[in-house]
Amino acid sequence: MDLIVIPTYQEAATVTGLVDRILGVADLASFHVLVVDDASPDGTADIVRAHPAYGDRLLLLRRAGKDGLGTAYRDGFAWAEQHGYAVVVQMDADGSHPPESVPDLVDALREADVAIGSRYVPGGRTVNWPWRRRLVSRAGNLYVQFLLGLPVRDATAGFRAYRPGVLAAIAPDGTEASGYSFQIETTWRATRSGLRLVEVPITFVERQQGSSKMTTSIAVEALWRVFAWRFLSPPAAPVRARVQVVGSQSTRR
Repeated sequence: MDLIVIPTYQEAATVTGLVDRILGVADLASFHVLVVDDASPDGTADIVRAHPAYGDRLLLLRRAGKDGLGTAYRDGFAWAEQHGYAVVVQMDADGSHPPESVPDLVDALREADVAIGSRYVPGGRTVNWPWRRRLVSRAGNLYVQFLLGLPVRDATAGFRAYRPGVLAAIAPDGTEASGYSFQIETTWRATRSGLRLVEVPITFVERQQGSSKMTTSIAVEALWRVFAWRFLSPPAAPVRARVQVVGSQSTRR
């Protein structure tokens, strides 16, 4: 079986609709859905438990409190490994990532170790995103590319699929980031390990309900962690990460 991991905090308004969309995609019949909830005070976990699919294809990992996106993914990935899941997909709970594109990510794993749902490759786009968010996202990716030399256009993307065993290979000693910089860290570690990455174009849609969890402190964490990874990390063995864009004949190295 395969697994989709969805971290949640205060997503009572969105979680049911997202789960229903995922379960409605015929090509995802082999997937279970794991919601990793940080004790949301709005009752997100209770809504998950009340869903008709709960205990069958829908599962819940409830944490003690709000402890960051990165730690939620680490716990979800560890749970997937402990329970013997093969392909693991990560996505946001707010509806920005289209469940209908998950099969495209999974198909891309035939030729790659990590598939990234990208807003910034040909065919990718954002819809209804405020210009300030677009500016911050673009600037953040340029900052990451410049300092870390990543051959990935959307290193901050949170919509990804991993081949079996890849998560352990990316960070055998664990990851460090607790916020959104977790996405950057896994991309950086994957390229340092010489894994094959592919960027799959997606349409990213601004959330219609609830509120963004992005804060100034999360952005600051990303800035200083990228700086630290660039200048304070031990040099990696010389490897050539392979990053291909779906639909393109060229491979960027």
